Amino acid sequence: MILYTGVALLVAAILLLAVAVVAPGASRVPLDRRRPVQAAAESSLSRFAGSAAGLAEGFFARRKIRLFNREALEQAGLRLGQGDFYVLLLSGALVGALAGLLVGGPLLAVPLVLLAPVAGHLVLTFLAGRRRSRFDDQLGDTLQLLSGGLRAGHSILRAIDAAGNESQSPTAEEMRRIITETSLGRDLLDSLTDTADRMQNEDFVWIAQAIQINREVGGNLAEVLDQVNETIRERSEIKGHIKSLAAEGKFSAYILMAMPVGIVLMLMLVNPGYMNVMFTNPLGWGMIVASIILMTIGGLWMRKIIDLKF
Repeated sequence: MILYTGVALLVAAILLLAVAVVAPGASRVPLDRRRPVQAAAESSLSRFAGSAAGLAEGFFARRKIRLFNREALEQAGLRLGQGDFYVLLLSGALVGALAGLLVGGPLLAVPLVLLAPVAGHLVLTFLAGRRRSRFDDQLGDTLQLLSGGLRAGHSILRAIDAAGNESQSPTAEEMRRIITETSLGRDLLDSLTDTADRMQNEDFVWIAQAIQINREVGGNLAEVLDQVNETIRERSEIKGHIKSLAAEGKFSAYILMAMPVGIVLMLMLVNPGYMNVMFTNPLGWGMIVASIILMTIGGLWMRKIIDLKF
């Protein structure tokens, strides 16, 4: 038990060290307001991490590798380069290999090494989903800022710029990106459409279409955005009701999926010899494989039932 605790603490310490060395800190002062300061002396570990990230960045810059690319990192809201993220994954894989060798030998080290890219993909997916959810929650306030700017006499680009300055992340980042792209000569509709695709937000598609129609035929865009905002708020209210009704089914599905695993773990802790037959007899291995297949089918079935489209 002491060995497992020590290994867990070692893994946590190395991961925290890797994050502290490679991940850049969030800047609180804008770049244009900073004063030049004398660079502090870097440690050898920091220089090594920076060199490794630079080599990885140069390697991926010459090759079109879509796994953990810059777009995926931007959608997750991480201010890391592709090389920096791969250095983090490599550090996690080495830590997993070391922990596996100490605890269970090569048979445990290999799965832990292979778990590093899977864990990286899950982290990026979770962060991107949370960022899109925050963008969707802020959409109503964004529309109010846009309509207010238009009523004050600003153009649509100036209203988007003002909304970007007044909003929080990730809306502020996306609005500033639209302004930057249009200032470089890109069409406004293309920038708005890319934002909707990047955020996977159908409501923002309506906003882009309303702005484009107004640019073509004219009219009171502020009033149109107010109507779109009212429609979006009604849809959000309906979404909330549906999610609350489906929450009981989701919770039941989680319990049913976790119950067999929990029972097996409890039996292995309370009476380890009771479960040895399952791992030493061919019939036991067959039952394990059959149970995994059936649980997968049942999980997909329950997911289909509770995954409501609206």
